[in-house]
Amino acid sequence: MTKPSNINPVQWDQAMGLARHSCARIFRDGGSPADAFTAFGLTGRPADWNRAIESIAESLCFAGR
Repeated sequence: MTKPSNINPVQWDQAMGLARHSCARIFRDGGSPADAFTAFGLTGRPADWNRAIESIAESLCFAGR
């Protein structure tokens, strides 16, 4: 995915790194993309890991706004 234009590039890179790392740990422990969503307090059923990572990164960028 390309960086959304309304998000600071540095913030996006940091959020993607955190989302990838967290999702990798959940995957390694036998979890699913839905488990990753639950871990970050999100609702929904992502179709795959890529969509889960992107959605989690986006939620991290908008947290606290």
